[in-house]
Amino acid sequence: MRIFDPHIHMTSRTTDDYAAMAAHGVQAVVEPAFWLGQPRTSAASFVDYFDGLIGWEPFRASQYGIKHHCTIALNPKEANDPRCREILDVLPRYLAKDGVVAVGEVGYDSMTPAEDSVFASQLELAVRFGLPALVHTPHRDKATGTARTLDVVRESGISPSFVVVDHLNEVTVEEVANSGCWMGFSIYPDTKMDPDRMVAILQRFGLERVLVNSAADWGRSDPLRTYATGQAMLAAGFSPADVDKVLWQNPVEFYGQSGRLDLSDIEPADNYAGNSILRGARA
Repeated sequence: MRIFDPHIHMTSRTTDDYAAMAAHGVQAVVEPAFWLGQPRTSAASFVDYFDGLIGWEPFRASQYGIKHHCTIALNPKEANDPRCREILDVLPRYLAKDGVVAVGEVGYDSMTPAEDSVFASQLELAVRFGLPALVHTPHRDKATGTARTLDVVRESGISPSFVVVDHLNEVTVEEVANSGCWMGFSIYPDTKMDPDRMVAILQRFGLERVLVNSAADWGRSDPLRTYATGQAMLAAGFSPADVDKVLWQNPVEFYGQSGRLDLSDIEPADNYAGNSILRGARA
């Protein structure tokens, strides 16, 4: 089983996590910029953080044979803090970097007017740079937040195929499936989704435009939940090729739209279908 985790916060994880991930088939990750757990006191702290995402963290991952890319944005929670808003003027400098494969995480936390403004402006940046967008849906009132998210996506003019709406569940998946956007699911030990519920969604909605991630960060989370989902798919009767579609080919297809996905050091798995997608990634 080969795994591409399309949403995981490795800055918050240990080298033991990298070793365990590599041992369980994780060969590539995308790390979205996000909230660090306490308020930043100035936009300058974002600069150091972004530099780590495009410099140190790819090097750290490479020690375990894992390819690391990232997404860059002002996250929804800190969009409400005036001390952080000036980082919007700095984002273009980072969105031009080779290792940056999307704008994200953007979207909603509390669905405030400030979040509306920052979300729309960052989707404009995604269009300007020709990058996909990774969208965070709120933890509270998720149905309303998802509907509002899709309205902003439509108003922005970005192609739905360039947008993944993340942290979905059984209540929100159908609306996103009908929108043409990609559907993102975070598999957690206690909250969000679990492997068996994810399998049920795949049985109902199919394998297209689905990204399964661990979203592992500094909270209670597990960087091997993608692997657990693959095992649950096999136990439910999905084929190894189906698992490869969800856990490898789909993330490659979505982030490959950036033109910056570099998987040149990873050998294609000849026993799976869809290798043309992998071979099409930049060498």
